[in-house]
Amino acid sequence: MSDLLIAAAAEAEPLDGLAGWAVGIMEALGGPGAAVVVGADNLFPPIPSELVLPLAGFSASQGVFSFGAALFWTTLGSVLGAIIVYAVGALIGRERTRVLVVRIPLIKAGDFDRTEAWFAKHGSKAVFLGRMVPLFRSFISLPAGIERMGMLKFLVLTTIGSLIWNTVFVTAGYQLGENWHLVEGYAGILQKIVIASVAIAFVVFVAMRLRARRQADHAGHRAL
Repeated sequence: MSDLLIAAAAEAEPLDGLAGWAVGIMEALGGPGAAVVVGADNLFPPIPSELVLPLAGFSASQGVFSFGAALFWTTLGSVLGAIIVYAVGALIGRERTRVLVVRIPLIKAGDFDRTEAWFAKHGSKAVFLGRMVPLFRSFISLPAGIERMGMLKFLVLTTIGSLIWNTVFVTAGYQLGENWHLVEGYAGILQKIVIASVAIAFVVFVAMRLRARRQADHAGHRAL
């Protein structure tokens, strides 16, 4: 079974054996291996979750572990990885965190800056929705740690957001079987939907606040 999994993954994924490595870890360790692979997505952002999550679903479809175990272990890996990233931000602060991020291959300072700005603008919603946006899902825990966001709130939002994202991609990989790699092509569409939803929600929020302020000012003038 191991040869079948790795051969199918290698044929579909040309990224220097990344898919074969991920499948090999899951084959060797079972469910905990899925947690390790998905957790690595948080610690090393160039590893794309839209690749490894469908692989977890594919492995489940081949009997490596159950579908429920795939969801449990991938979500646990996401949360544990996020906690480590949160701790880094909390322990070393913004400036040293930014310097550390820049040293990661294929990552630019602007990636951190955009994530930090998104967190500053949307707060707790950024942690929840950020788990569903590639790259942001890896970095969003950093500003949460830097700003010392409450750990309980952070864990709840991270867990729920990760479970939703993981369920979508693990289910797709499970259903598609050896065609799991087709999922990656639709990840960008889902990312745009999430970002658009955030933008719309923010515009609506600002409009409601401005309307409430105008009404309060009008009421104040009438009272005078």
